[in-house]
This record gives sequence, structure tokens and C-alpha cells, in this order.
Amino acid sequence: MMSRTQITLDKELQKQAQRRASEIGVSFAEYVRRLVTRDLVGPEPKVDLTCIFDLGASGGSDIATEKDSMIAKAFASGLTRTPR
Repeated sequence: MMSRTQITLDKELQKQAQRRASEIGVSFAEYVRRLVTRDLVGPEPKVDLTCIFDLGASGGSDIATEKDSMIAKAFASGLTRTPR
């Protein structure tokens, strides 16, 4: 259930906020609700992307320079298998 709230804003600030709400296609009230919600929830946690690096050992392989030969070797090994 929604609750009605009254706030007082500087005229210029209100004009800017109404303009911004219009730009993003929402009502002024919805714009204010979103701002309050964002402030109370807090910023989304920043994820450190470096946590995905160095997860395993390559065994000395260099995929960047050897990928063509690695693919050829894998393809050739598939040809020598006997069907089940």
C-alpha cells in the first residue's frame, strides 16, 4: 500500500527533476520513488573481475599461439576412436 508524502523543493531543483523524469518517461512521483529506493538499497556491490583469472594451471600450454595445432590434434584423435 502506498503512503502519500509531501516534500518541499527549490523551484529550480523541482523543474530539473520534472524535466529528468520526463526524459526517462516516468512521472515525477515515480522518479522520486526510484531515487529514494536507490538510496536506501545502496549501490550494487562492485565485482572484482580479477577473481576469475589464475583459477587453474595450463600445464605450460599456450593456447593463444598453439590453438590451431591443439584443435587439429583433438580432431584427429576423434577420428581414431572406434564407434561404440
